[in-house]
Amino acid sequence: MPKSLHIVSFNVPYPANYGGVIDVYYRLQALAAQGLEIHLHAFTYGRDKAPQLEKYCQSVTYYRRRMSPLKLLGRRPFIVNSRDVKQLIENLQKDDIPIFLEGLHCCSVLEHISGRTIFVRAHNVEHEYYGRLADSERKPLKRIYLRSDARKLRRYEPILLKASGVFAVTEADAAHFAKLGCKNVWLMPSSHNNNQVVSQTGIGDYVLYHADLSVPENIQAVNYLADNIFSKTRYQYVVAGRNPHTRLKSKLSTIPNVKLVSDPDDETMSRLITDAQVIIMVTNQPTGLKLKLLNSLYAGRHCLVNSLMVAGTKLGEMCTVADDPGSQLKALDRLMNQPMTEQDIAIRKSLLGDCYSNESNARILIDAL
Repeated sequence: MPKSLHIVSFNVPYPANYGGVIDVYYRLQALAAQGLEIHLHAFTYGRDKAPQLEKYCQSVTYYRRRMSPLKLLGRRPFIVNSRDVKQLIENLQKDDIPIFLEGLHCCSVLEHISGRTIFVRAHNVEHEYYGRLADSERKPLKRIYLRSDARKLRRYEPILLKASGVFAVTEADAAHFAKLGCKNVWLMPSSHNNNQVVSQTGIGDYVLYHADLSVPENIQAVNYLADNIFSKTRYQYVVAGRNPHTRLKSKLSTIPNVKLVSDPDDETMSRLITDAQVIIMVTNQPTGLKLKLLNSLYAGRHCLVNSLMVAGTKLGEMCTVADDPGSQLKALDRLMNQPMTEQDIAIRKSLLGDCYSNESNARILIDAL
């Protein structure tokens, strides 16, 4: 087993309160628990330095992301161009310790350093992800930027061929990178804040949707559910998440059986997930691994999802999958009257423990090293 590893993170991974940094933070925690000495390099982008990271890292070095509009120019994607920092390269070249790059965002390192063991964590197929973000974006200038970077990301993606290997988040992503011609491709699902399945038996009395409510993809999901599910049934619904948009608040206030919980703290969100009878999740983006789904499976009862939510994963085996309002309403009627059993929970423990635990993910990386 290697003793040390450089990890280059696209952002400061604390607090661990959104998708990508959750994956990074709990990977640090799991690798440190395995005895790996971690040298973390993190870009400050809307976040301060985090002394809490020193608990898991031998060293933490911070770099300022270069956000000049000039970085929008050229052939490289802005998310890469703005993280191409000379000091990072100089620090990485001081030794021959293996390097782990968190995301295509950090892959300018591959342009400057060769002859080293350098792995990349692919959080998404980034050009597909940015393309779908553009489809959901309402602001014209931001939509133009997202479409431009999606094109640049597609052209830049072959940089991964210079890496020693790529760690994909879903089976579908792994197949994509293998087809691209990457030397080695491993499936390594997202790390997360769950250590064990704590789902409760019995029946709850409401349906929950939870997400970051400022993200266009999630706003679209709530609008769909409000029009096609919430307003069509007698059940009680809770919508919970960060930064709900004013228009979303206004729309939900017109549906009497919907309660909006804005900016819940961790304890409140955990309780909402645990107490719900059904957690409903839909998406129009079959990209990445949805951490809210993992959290729901570890702590909630029944999960009702559309097929894009579980695309490229094994998580559909633990969910009810329905893709249109009619089938979703029928599934909801059934699940709201179906107790969660010890057998249901045992199946989850087996499947999640085998494929999605932080410890097993850490071993995948360590074995590759």
